[in-house]
This record gives sequence, C-alpha cells and structure tokens, in this order.
Amino acid sequence: MLQIEKKNAFMALGKFLSQFSENKNAQSDAVLNNDLFFDAFVDLIQLSQSYNGWYTPEQVYFAIHSWAEALTEENLTIWLSKYSFEKVTPKTVGLVLAGNIPLVGFHDFLSVLISGHRVMVKTSSNDQHLLPFLANYLIAVYPTFKNDITFADGKLEHFDAVIATGSNNTARYFEYYFKDKPSIIRKSRNSIAVLNGQESKEQLLALGDDIFRYFGLGCRNVSKLFVPKSYDFTAFFEAIFEFQDIIHYEKYANNYDYNKAVFLMSNFKLLDNGFLTIKEDTSHASPISSVFYEYYDALESVQKRLLEEEEHIQCIVSNGLIKDSIPFGTTQKPALWDYADHVDTLDFLLHL
Repeated sequence: MLQIEKKNAFMALGKFLSQFSENKNAQSDAVLNNDLFFDAFVDLIQLSQSYNGWYTPEQVYFAIHSWAEALTEENLTIWLSKYSFEKVTPKTVGLVLAGNIPLVGFHDFLSVLISGHRVMVKTSSNDQHLLPFLANYLIAVYPTFKNDITFADGKLEHFDAVIATGSNNTARYFEYYFKDKPSIIRKSRNSIAVLNGQESKEQLLALGDDIFRYFGLGCRNVSKLFVPKSYDFTAFFEAIFEFQDIIHYEKYANNYDYNKAVFLMSNFKLLDNGFLTIKEDTSHASPISSVFYEYYDALESVQKRLLEEEEHIQCIVSNGLIKDSIPFGTTQKPALWDYADHVDTLDFLLHL
C-alpha cells in the first residue's frame, strides 16, 4: 500500500511539472496544491539563472518537461514492475549530487524514496533550490515523506549507504571517505556519436541537440564523433547551424573564445563555424564549445574500442551502426530505467 501511495505522489508531481513550459505556464484545476506552489515555481524558474548562470529558463524548462514526461503512471509502472519491494528494511541513503545540469540528481532522489528508504541529500552549491522545492511539493502531497527527506547543510552524517556523483578526482575522495558504506560512486563520463556519412539532415539536427543541450555540460552530451576517413563535415555544419544563437549566451561565448584561442596557440588544426570548434583528438572529453572527432577504417574497430572503454562512456548515438546505441536526439531524454553509468540503482537500494 505504501508503495502505491509513493508512486501516486510522484505521479502528482509529474502532473504539476506538466503545467510549465517555455512557451506558456498554464494552471490546471486537476493539479494538487497549485495555490501553494504554482506561482512560486514560476518565480524559481526565472530566478534559477541568478543562482547558476548556466541554468537559463530554456534549459530549466527542458529539464522540467523531461521529468513531467517521465513521471507518468505508465512509465512508473513499467519501471517498477520488475522489482519486489516487500522485504525492504528502511535505511538512510546519502546522496551527494552534482550540479552541472538542472535536477541532475533527481533520479537518485526518486529511486531512494520509491524503494522505501529515507534520503539525506547533499546538494551541489550550483543547484540548491530546484530539488528542495520539488521535495516540498511531494511532502505536501504525501506528508509521510516529511520523515523520509532530509537536506544536509554540512557533511553527511548518520547514513547507511551513499550514492555520490562527481569528477574523477572527487570520486577518489568519495571512494576513500565512504569506503565503509555500501555505495555507488559515479565518475566523469562522456557520450559518443558514430557517423557513416549517410545520416539525414534531420538526424544531424537531432545530433545538434545531443551536443548543445545544457550547453554541453552533461555526461549525456555528445562530445566525440567517430567518422569514416574522408568524411565531409559540410552536411554536419549545415544541419547544426540552427543552434547558432548559442554563441549569444555570454558564458558559452567566453568558453568558445578561450578554448579556440588555446587550440590555435597550440597549432592544432581546427574546423570552426563561429560557435563550435571541431578538433581531431583521441580523447572523449572535449571542452565546452568544442567537439572532438576521430577517423575510423571499420565499424568493427569502433565497436571494439567503445567496448574496451565502456566505463568512460555514458551514451552511444548512431543510426543503428553500433550495438546498443540510441537514436540521434535522445541522449537527454532517458527513460526511468536508463540508469546512469549502467548501474541499476533500484537493485542496489533493494539489497541494502
């Protein structure tokens, strides 16, 4: 019964979030607690950029819309149907969240609560407002959550397990600090696209969204292209030209100018369209405003390479060229069962 009530609470949150979009915020009489939360959430969306310069209204609205689409009865039912929650003994699970994109830690937050555990959240200094707001909405819908949700001001204490996300450097600290607790430690990852030159304009345009959404700050953003030898980038540049307005955003433009200057001073050969640089490089992790590329002779060699480096890769995008790859334009639209780093968070939580 408690499982159903918690599921219903997140469904209510999904309906609440569905009222908000970049084009229009429209209240629905069927949504709970709008009198308490609707106007305040509109204000928070507009204020988010003052807290974190990368959290423009466009990007925040996209994150909200993605979660509104995810938190439906159908999606929650599909996701939860393969698990058994009957033997869960409630424990306190600490979350150390990243702040690179809006609500990046919400899936871990959802997973802990829906599995029957208590959550203790250490938010990133870059994202301290959105998740606490949604937590308050959930508590208003399902007051029992008040005893299950804590936000830590200082370091995490008195917890039974932890899920921590950070860079490769912070991950080493997490692994040491949390060595005596059951844990999931997430490190830096990047996403890859594999092209063969047969992609349509629509597919390349969708790839542009995989590259530029959230200004390229997420681990699901494509930062590296594998292309066949003698690949002509003309069609790629023509397709992504629709994203040219990104250069008018000051923080992105500053990164573009800086990284381009660094590349040029190092005498690297670049392709450049005025808002994105393309550089041949074997690394997967490119800086903001740049994408690396690498030539291949055969798809089999790419498949082998990506399998060997899978612990560094979050998503692979292609037109069905690579096993388990996903379609262009879908990297920032994961389903509830698309787990970060391919680690089943619910399974981990259910076996604590």
